[in-house]
Amino acid sequence: MATLSDGLFDDMSVLGVIGYVLEQTRFIFLVPILKRLVNLCQVVSVLLFVDAAYMAIVVAIVKLLGRTPQKVLKWESFKSDDIELAPSSNHPMVLIQIPIFNEKEVCQLSIGAACKLSWPLDRMIIQVLDDSTEEESQKLVRLECKKWESEGITIKSEVRGGFREGFKAGALTAGMKHSYVDEYKCEFVVIFDADFQPEPDFLERTVPFLVHNPEIALVQAGWKYGNADECCMTRIQEMSLNYHFAVEQKSGSSILGFFGFNGTAGVWRIKALNEAEGWKDRTIVEDMDLAVRAYLRGSKFVYVDDVKVKNELPSSFQAYRFQQHRWSCGPANLFKKIAMEIIKNQNVSLWKKVYLIYNFFFLRKIVVHIFTFVFYCVILPATVIFPEIEVPKWTTIYIPATITILNAIATPKSFYLILYWILFENVMAMHRSIGTLIGLLETSRVKEWIVTQKLGESNNLRENLILPDHYSFPERLRWREIMVGMYLFICGYYDFVFGRTYLYVYLFLQSIAFFVVGVGYVGMPVPSTPVQTSE
Repeated sequence: MATLSDGLFDDMSVLGVIGYVLEQTRFIFLVPILKRLVNLCQVVSVLLFVDAAYMAIVVAIVKLLGRTPQKVLKWESFKSDDIELAPSSNHPMVLIQIPIFNEKEVCQLSIGAACKLSWPLDRMIIQVLDDSTEEESQKLVRLECKKWESEGITIKSEVRGGFREGFKAGALTAGMKHSYVDEYKCEFVVIFDADFQPEPDFLERTVPFLVHNPEIALVQAGWKYGNADECCMTRIQEMSLNYHFAVEQKSGSSILGFFGFNGTAGVWRIKALNEAEGWKDRTIVEDMDLAVRAYLRGSKFVYVDDVKVKNELPSSFQAYRFQQHRWSCGPANLFKKIAMEIIKNQNVSLWKKVYLIYNFFFLRKIVVHIFTFVFYCVILPATVIFPEIEVPKWTTIYIPATITILNAIATPKSFYLILYWILFENVMAMHRSIGTLIGLLETSRVKEWIVTQKLGESNNLRENLILPDHYSFPERLRWREIMVGMYLFICGYYDFVFGRTYLYVYLFLQSIAFFVVGVGYVGMPVPSTPVQTSE
């Protein structure tokens, strides 16, 4: 007959077996796998550091030597004392395209700024490509065009049939097909998104590069932001974008003559654009696609950092998240489609092919997003549970600190936000990683295009949008951020109680960042209902 002690012994045996299995699983599978992942992340960390250091060194050398585009390339101004009365025979014909889609808050600003450009009136055509579906937006565009037409500006309001076929690429392509583009013999085309407001001398400072340097196909101007000081989120965006222009764009322009076209505030040579087969809508980054194809045909680009065009940063987290999805999903999808074209191309050197595939696409558009989230928000927190695994300080502190400082020095006024920048960028890395994987795997959202919400310069509009009555707390909840925040908090608590390091300080701070975003307290709490079109 079984006794009570026999039952207790059996229970203890079961628990012992379970404990033994878990312990063996830990040592045989989990620890080795995690060690290999940590080693891989260390290698990737070094690669990213080398790339960042390379770009910083290039920019520093260029600055020390004073190699501005105006000194390196041929540049002569056509500007005269009175642009409207001066002979315009030496001024090339310029087409200015402004694509618009339900952006009533900003459309008048961009159209007005384009019409004030200091260029002979008979040597430019302004083409407003209106794909709007909202009647109010359509009306504002028509009225604004009529206003400037009455003042002697050659301005065309073009409305396509159908529903945004090809999105922005489709609108730009349709605009180029109008007969007057050939009749006026337009040599160059300028693109301004609906919230971009160029200074009057924009054409005078950019077009000469194209006129006097026939090998140049694109002149890209920098950006400045009218609402950078609106909230912490917009300041952080300014830091990231300033680094993109001051380091990534400038280094590419200085050494290889290649960088990704930003889709706006740029001037294209129409001949080069056509030779590269024009705009394509195969991805949601038609601007980058065109730039790569033009470069593979031997074209060169120049980034002019002293010409900046004012625009607006997304001030709500939802609008920013949609924008970042497009900026991470599109390049990954383009890489998948164009990699073989780059490899087989015979017009560029092997070094330039390596730069395009490895530096531009693989490291900066794919690896950096996935690595940032997976290492700093998944693998590194998991190591606190496994004391057998030690992550060296150069991986967790020295290299990321150096890269962060390189990013931050492009915006000295916001240097004090460096900690917020790190934590927020790690949160955004989750969304960018998802977008990158969607682009690589070509899932259902790969062609998702949501126009970034703009608020314009109306203070009343911004005040009315800050706290709308119908924007309740449950609507602000984002469960992915909350779940990751919980994971980081649990790992931080475990390290605080049982760990031997101070990693819990970072884990607690990072979990707080995920929680703050998860409950909707970042940026302007504006619940947007953007129009979405997918193919």
